[in-house]
Amino acid sequence: MRSILRSLFVLGLVAAPVAAGKAARTAMLPPLVGPWAGASRALVAAADDPWITPAEASGLVRTPSYEETMVWLARLAEAAPQIDLTAIGTSPEGRAIVLAIVSKEGATTRAALAANGRPTLFAQAGIHAGEIDGKDAGLMLLRDLTVGGALGALLDRVNLLFVPIFNVDGHERSSPHSRVNQRGPEPSGWRTTSANLNLNRDYSKLDTAEMRAMIAALRTWQPDLYVDLHVTDGADFQYDVTYGWNGRHAHSPAIAAWLDDVLRPELDRALTHAGHVPGAFVNYVDEKEPTRGVVEWTAPPRYSNGYGDLVHLPTILVENHSLKPYPQRVLGTRVLLEEMLSTLGARGAELRAAIAADRALRPAAVPLDWAATDEQATIELAAIRSRVENSPISGTPVVRWLGEAASERLPLVRLSRPAVLAARPRAYWIPPAHDEVIARLRAHGVEMETLAAPREVAVEMVRLSGVELAREPFEGRVRVTASAAAEARREAMPAGAVRVPTDQPLGDFVVAMLEPAAPDSFFQWGFFLACLQRTEYAEDYVMEPMARAMLAEDPALAAEFEAKLARDAAFAADPRARLDFFYRRTPFYDERAGLYPVGRER
Repeated sequence: MRSILRSLFVLGLVAAPVAAGKAARTAMLPPLVGPWAGASRALVAAADDPWITPAEASGLVRTPSYEETMVWLARLAEAAPQIDLTAIGTSPEGRAIVLAIVSKEGATTRAALAANGRPTLFAQAGIHAGEIDGKDAGLMLLRDLTVGGALGALLDRVNLLFVPIFNVDGHERSSPHSRVNQRGPEPSGWRTTSANLNLNRDYSKLDTAEMRAMIAALRTWQPDLYVDLHVTDGADFQYDVTYGWNGRHAHSPAIAAWLDDVLRPELDRALTHAGHVPGAFVNYVDEKEPTRGVVEWTAPPRYSNGYGDLVHLPTILVENHSLKPYPQRVLGTRVLLEEMLSTLGARGAELRAAIAADRALRPAAVPLDWAATDEQATIELAAIRSRVENSPISGTPVVRWLGEAASERLPLVRLSRPAVLAARPRAYWIPPAHDEVIARLRAHGVEMETLAAPREVAVEMVRLSGVELAREPFEGRVRVTASAAAEARREAMPAGAVRVPTDQPLGDFVVAMLEPAAPDSFFQWGFFLACLQRTEYAEDYVMEPMARAMLAEDPALAAEFEAKLARDAAFAADPRARLDFFYRRTPFYDERAGLYPVGRER
């Protein structure tokens, strides 16, 4: 019995018992450089302030539950005419995903918000519910914009939309032991949803009810700037607030230029003045060897910042540093959000012009994936000293972060060279059998035409080969890749088929979703696995006499068969492959096997 249980533990089918000692319950984090004493501490409400937030009341040690958060928020909205609360959707466990609409006039609808003409920031917290800094910072901001009065003048120039908890079910899977690599708060929620799916891998594929609700809200409210608030994992460094977006090389160059040249200097100035250390994302090439350098990433559309880039919605991914104390992280987020509102209110017209410019782009070739450039670049990093030791536990080298500040000049690897390009077709054709894909494109706001009657169309389609399925599921799906060879065809499209033009603001997004070579395409996420399956077969007792007759009447075919036997030992040793050689050359074979069902209109 013991050996059976040990096997089950190894397979992950039975949970290993939790060790009883203190060590198993104590996250042993690297040392801090020293105590933090930033000026933003003055933003915390006084203990006797009637509008102190639950987190502030705990000394920014504890984060409130979903219910506590909603009770406090409802009380604030009742007292503040500038705030209206609405639900953008409901989670699988029945919790409302609440949106706070904040404007000078107290707008309650998209039309009313648009009528004031002011730019709008949409801030979202808790997509990973254990990374909840944004919720507690946002509640402070809502108070200061309204009943607190300190920032009320900002609403003369800008509107705010705020989701305090996006992953509401994960938020309530709350525990003091949720995030072993993070300093507070206690307790905190879980990274994934109640279906164990990661919302920040779901922007393009829309498998979750929560993400479908968020995309619908973004389409409805049409914000000018979208910010996704996280806490990073991984290596140690001095920065407490890191943030970024896809650069000017990617799908939205005008937006990226505004974010680089207008917003970043103001955010860095405000954060530094308040005692924080802002920076760009820090992703080490190899966390076990930090000196190998840092990677500058181009996010694909499964992530918020990659999605925003592809659909031309200015999107900022914020990653506070998990090893910094919770009060420092919350207050850094509070400063960041205030400055975003201020800069957007002052320079929003320029951002709107950039959005319009990017939405008008129609590149002839659309990048689908990115690789490292040949540039020999470096970066000055506000680092933390480390050393590498051999671990007797893992049997491999492990990094020890020493809690000592250092400035390091490191190699910078930029993943900004297009590695895969797709020629932009005029349109794509999708048969009605693939209604799940059609529905998801519609949910994103993609424009399309639906056939009322059958039509024959000239299209280019691709034949798939070399199919490889992932060995393990990822985000509830089995990923798939394949090689593709194009062929010209005339296809009978039935009524209900859709024609999806690429001459639209979401045209680049359409290409990235429907080209099989794109890493976040519906094909690679496994939406088209059925096209890879053969469903009609020939029995040996039928094909063997047919093959004899085919050889007898076609000397060229006989020569081809003999040559393949001679050069391909695996083929020669495989009876089924030998018969299949002939079956594929008969009209009985399914000529659509391995044919990707989406057509390109050139």
